[in-house]
Formats: sequence, C-alpha cells, structure tokens
Amino acid sequence: MQTCALSTRQLNLWYGLFHALKNVDFCVYANAITALIGPSGCGKSTLLRCFNRMNDLIDDVIIKGSIHVEGRDLSTIDIIELRRSVGMVFQRPNPFPFSIYDNLVYGLQTHGIAKKCYPDIVERCLRAVDLWDDLKDRLHKPALELSEEMKQRLCIARVLTIEPRIILLDEPCSALDPIATMKIEELMIELKERYTILIVTHNMQQAARVSDYTGFMLLGELVEFGETSRIFTSPSDERTEGYITGRFG
Repeated sequence: MQTCALSTRQLNLWYGLFHALKNVDFCVYANAITALIGPSGCGKSTLLRCFNRMNDLIDDVIIKGSIHVEGRDLSTIDIIELRRSVGMVFQRPNPFPFSIYDNLVYGLQTHGIAKKCYPDIVERCLRAVDLWDDLKDRLHKPALELSEEMKQRLCIARVLTIEPRIILLDEPCSALDPIATMKIEELMIELKERYTILIVTHNMQQAARVSDYTGFMLLGELVEFGETSRIFTSPSDERTEGYITGRFG
C-alpha cells in the first residue's frame, strides 16, 4: 500500500479576501514524482508552498483545514525541522552570491552540522546532481558565474545537503532551454529513488514525461488527481480534458 508523504484535508487558503485554495484534499505518495498542472493563478504554487510554510511569509494569509507531512500535523512540526525535511527549489535558479562551496555548506552551517563533514557532503551532493566532475576544481569560484542549468543543479544539490526526504520544485525548468530542461528532468527521475518529489509545472509535456501522478487545478480547486497515464489519456472530468486538449488555459 502506498504511503502519503504529504497530504491535505479540506484545505482552504485566503490571501486577504481572495480565496486561493478551496477544500483541497490531496496526497503526494512517497518515492514518486507528483505534478501539479493548471492555468496561471489556479493555486498550484500556493498549494506547493503550504508544505513548507512559505505562505507564512505573506501578510493577511488565512489557512483552514489540515496539512500533514509524513503523517504529522504541520502545526506540530518545528519550522527548522520542517525546512530540513522538506526542501524547496524555486522557479529561477537562485544561488547565493558566494562561492560554489559556500552555497553548498550554507544549510549545513544553519543546521549546526560539524565542519569535518562538509567535504564529504559537498562531494556526495554534487555527484547526485552530476556536477562533481565539472566543479570539483572550481569550488571556490563564484556560483553566479555558472550557466543557468548548472545554477539550478547547484540549487538542487544545496537542498540535498541537509538530507530532506521531500523536495518541492516550483517550475524548476521555466528559465531553462530545452536541452537543460531535459537534463533536469533526467535528474528528477534519478532522485525519486531516494526522495519524494512534488513539482509545479506549466509544461504539460513535462508532467507527462516525468511524473507518476498528476493533479489538475483550476480556480483554487483540485479538479482531478490520479496516475499520470490516466489523467492524460482518459480524464474523468471534462474540465481536465478541456485543459489537456488545449480548449482553454
């Protein structure tokens, strides 16, 4: 039986008077890739950010309903512990204006990891994103000098240093060219053997290529959720079919 790594029950969220999420019941299965698709402004990124409390940083947010991370109520989890177990990679690569090495050890310093562990962790995480051979002799060069694709890989490696069990990806390929996108997609498929991945994407072809499960969102509602192969070939809701076939969105 599959285990829910992330889940919501009757989740509602308001930005002031705007009702952004409406009665969302959702499950992200462990060690799988789940994609959220839907038109701009439908609530995909808002739902994603609920799982590591990024929405807490926005004024006038009201959240009702339940959110669980690995079976635990989100409200009972310390924010530092949460951010360590649920890592996030943003839409545009956002390396810090430090060296490559300092980017990778930043999270380790924040979480009090012993410095003697840094070299092994840096190598392991760069190998995980297939950057070690390219960067092992450039670790003290500025991270901002890297290509966009390598910056995004570095950001994923930076998340991996703190050993999260869950990775949230908010349109991680939107700023990349097709070849770089393909490489990031290949990386996601490799990582799901060890991590649970939830990705927001506007690219339906990307969702079809990489995800095991897909949720379609529209106007703050989770309209349909299921195995990606079924969602894309025989959706049960006409709104899902309309979006996938390009009649709107």
